[in-house]
Amino acid sequence: MKRYVWVMGAVLIGSVAQAQQPALRKGVSVQMAVADHAVEMRAADAADATVVAITAEGKVYSGIDVTEPAALSQLSAATVYVKVDARAPFQKVLSVLDALHGKSVVLLAAAPKTAEGSKMLPPYGVKLTVPR
Repeated sequence: MKRYVWVMGAVLIGSVAQAQQPALRKGVSVQMAVADHAVEMRAADAADATVVAITAEGKVYSGIDVTEPAALSQLSAATVYVKVDARAPFQKVLSVLDALHGKSVVLLAAAPKTAEGSKMLPPYGVKLTVPR
């Protein structure tokens, strides 16, 4: 009986630990700038979140697919999460934001220093208003 209880306890602990870790999703890695005023944006990690990335070289990705900034105006998501490499050309960032006018845009940032310390940090960001 004790062995059964021990095995069930181990299974339950393993299940809880696994449920607390977010699933990793495919994406483009960029070195984001730190914004001390950024807040947690857990929705950016959702499986159905629309994420646009701009690399240091100025390449634009919608999810994991390379795209042109103008094509981003065709995205159907109400909220678009944009992550930009800190070394990306500023004109490319402006082109992407221009293509996303009229949408809710969240500019993702590296976690502020006050949030560091835990193993897995949620995304952080700043909500922008992009006028029509």
